[in-house]
Amino acid sequence: MPLLLEIVTPEKRVYSDTIETVVLPTTEGEIGILPGHLPLLTQLEPGELRVMKAGKPEVLAVGGGFMEVAADKVSVLAESAIDVQEIDETAVEEAMERAQKALSGKSELDPAEVERLESLVRFSAAQLLVKKKRR
Repeated sequence: MPLLLEIVTPEKRVYSDTIETVVLPTTEGEIGILPGHLPLLTQLEPGELRVMKAGKPEVLAVGGGFMEVAADKVSVLAESAIDVQEIDETAVEEAMERAQKALSGKSELDPAEVERLESLVRFSAAQLLVKKKRR
């Protein structure tokens, strides 16, 4: 019995397909989901999301968010997500540097902007780690 995996960000649906298994980064560590998993709701950390589909691995980088397992459906509501093949290391490094530079003047920023920049830095770091691991 397969699982349905859906990954949605505020911008778009990043992934929607039938899969065999998925491993996600949670605040408590990595968790693997197989068909027949008990219902679950948990918070995600930025990191590597691994999918096994038709015996082949697929890898995505995800920002923080939430994951819900209900019946044989895994729903991921992520701040951000990207397929490892689409990660441009140079662009990610530049974005990370700009965000870190902006955060150095943190006292002049409103709290919402600080949170947005910190989230960008965490997701950038996750993308770089996932990309470098897959070389």
